[in-house]
Amino acid sequence: MKRVASVIGVAPEHIEAYERHHAAVWPGVLDRLARSHIHNYSIYRFGEILFSYFEYRGEDYEADLAAISADPTTREWWSVVNPLQRPMNEQAAGQWLDLPEVFHTD
Repeated sequence: MKRVASVIGVAPEHIEAYERHHAAVWPGVLDRLARSHIHNYSIYRFGEILFSYFEYRGEDYEADLAAISADPTTREWWSVVNPLQRPMNEQAAGQWLDLPEVFHTD
């Protein structure tokens, strides 16, 4: 299993809309995540920072991410939620900044 954590910003004026969209994620997006072996996906907000965590339980992480990126429903979802976000550092629009794991225990 691979654990993945990342951050991105959210514009203060878009927090309500971002949270409203994520309270009702489209079923097609959730289905694509499941088919790409993404589990325990959570997003937390601290002020204007969004923190996400998920577990990957597949065999080919890059191929599964590519399948998510190629999915038409997911791409439409991103067209709705990505404009509400603000990249961190030098990340491209809509791209979350991956964080290194520093500590883990079971």
